[in-house]
Amino acid sequence: MGKFDGQVAFITGVARGQGRSHAIRLAQEGADIIGVDICRQIDTVAYPLATFEDLEETKTVVEKHGRVAAFEVADVRDLGALRTAFDAGIGQLGRVDIVIANAGIMPTVGARADDDEAFYDAIDVMLKGVWHTLRVSVPKLIEQQQGGGIVITSSTAGLKGLSTACEAGSDGYAAAKHAVVGLMRVYANRLAKHRIRVNTVHPTGVNSPMIANDAFAAFTVEHPEVASALQNSLPVDLIECEDISNAIAWLASTEGRYVTGVTLPVDAGFTSR
Repeated sequence: MGKFDGQVAFITGVARGQGRSHAIRLAQEGADIIGVDICRQIDTVAYPLATFEDLEETKTVVEKHGRVAAFEVADVRDLGALRTAFDAGIGQLGRVDIVIANAGIMPTVGARADDDEAFYDAIDVMLKGVWHTLRVSVPKLIEQQQGGGIVITSSTAGLKGLSTACEAGSDGYAAAKHAVVGLMRVYANRLAKHRIRVNTVHPTGVNSPMIANDAFAAFTVEHPEVASALQNSLPVDLIECEDISNAIAWLASTEGRYVTGVTLPVDAGFTSR
């Protein structure tokens, strides 16, 4: 038996990277998955974002574990589209128990990283998008009267004021990642009476397409001071998506049933430096 047998998880940014890893980890433990991803490019992001083919690949892997993957293309910046996708998943699976607000971008490298639009895109995806995710899912969690778990993906940049050579995109990234901690604390207090727990996770650099791409590699060569500033205490450059998935699985399970309102670093000691 899996720790999430009979449960349903709603995951944003599910097509690849951390979102895919979370979907697979929870599916291995028995959860069915409602998932969304944008599956198109955002102009201020210098690396390729997920495609529809990526979304289909994640769906295939989840289904190989014997679970249902109710996946839709939706942009977390669009509340109506996100609600439509969530409602379609609820129509198919009937419930939701775990919410993982994971969708994110890094408009901090490349030619447009210092455009004002890079700031706005960061806020829209990683703050407004998280709020939209809560708006569409929390009413169902409350209605079910069976508790639940919400995990918001922040970053070490949501705990420390990281400095890079860019302005607008990195400002927006840090602002959004700090701001979702405020949302988490508000919702942790608001939903405690419903036995719904809300937490944030704060990864250091993760070996995913957000960092493992040509644009980021070129940026660190051009700005070696940035790479130097992003060193972990433990002797590892990047952690793996599965490391974050394991933390989320613990927070969402009964093993973490009394954990709410916390900022959980999964950072190889980065924030202790």
